[in-house]
Amino acid sequence: MAISLSVVLLLGIILVVLMRGGSLKVGPAVVAVLFGFFLASTGMADDIQRFLDSIAEMINSISF
Repeated sequence: MAISLSVVLLLGIILVVLMRGGSLKVGPAVVAVLFGFFLASTGMADDIQRFLDSIAEMINSISF
């Protein structure tokens, strides 16, 4: 839960920065948000979550 909340917060901040910087217009941003919302309700949501969890674990296992 903490990882997904952090990812949502990070992606939200990136989205706001891109919109304010003019790199991303409001229309495509709304489409991207709606796409993500509806994608989360499909059968692919579990596969996507497992993929993101494995990336998070891989990053967490890297020792500097």
